[in-house]
Amino acid sequence: MVLFDNDSIETPAEQPESAKSTRRSFILVLFLCAVIVGGYFLWRMVQSDEENLVVEQVEPEAIPVVEPEPEPESEPEPPPRRVVRAPEPEPEPEPAPPPPPTNVLRVTSDLDGASVFLDREFLGTTPLEMSNLDPGQHRLNISTPGYDGFAQTIEISNDPVEVSVKFLEITLDETVSVIHKHRMGSCAGQLVATLEGIQYETNHKDAFTVSLSDLEEFNVDYLEHTLHIKPTGGRGYNFTDEQPNADALFVFHRDVETALARLETGDQP
Repeated sequence: MVLFDNDSIETPAEQPESAKSTRRSFILVLFLCAVIVGGYFLWRMVQSDEENLVVEQVEPEAIPVVEPEPEPESEPEPPPRRVVRAPEPEPEPEPAPPPPPTNVLRVTSDLDGASVFLDREFLGTTPLEMSNLDPGQHRLNISTPGYDGFAQTIEISNDPVEVSVKFLEITLDETVSVIHKHRMGSCAGQLVATLEGIQYETNHKDAFTVSLSDLEEFNVDYLEHTLHIKPTGGRGYNFTDEQPNADALFVFHRDVETALARLETGDQP
């Protein structure tokens, strides 16, 4: 069976020119459509890849910019202060100098610390200066233990009175003839008193010596005409004399007692 007749098939050369042109246009349209469709699908693929692709963007490290420090602004100079000076106070008048001391008494001694009495009133110890004393005559006494005291009448006036004392040691040299009365009778002898003590001088065995500081009893009975001496912790001795009265015994006792007092406190008025 013959499907086609060779005679009925037109060769390309035999086809009309219009058919060729239509065919070319159709092919061109198809080509453009294919390009457009292919481009579309290609664009979609690229878009899909871009959506699935995570691009990590690394920001570049910021380089610190060191800005120069601004120069400090100079502070404006404060306006000059207006100094208001207070008026200077008027100088106070200088006080008048005190009047010079009057009626002055100055006392010195070779032994400092001696007691000074004026009219039996204690003024102080040497060296001493007193002023504004009552003018006129006064009795001045200066004493220190163990030495002879000083006594003098002075005149206080506008002119200063200066007294300087050199002390002498107290002396004691008293002797009295006595009779020692004892149980066996009596014996004659002498009592000698010095600053070292009292000594009974006799040819009898009752002779003794006692220091002034060791006198436990030392007294005189003028009416009984008796002088009693007892050393500390020892026996007592009673003495008399051949005089009609006890004056000699009394003076001996007084001088020894005075020496004892002067040794302790000095010559006080």
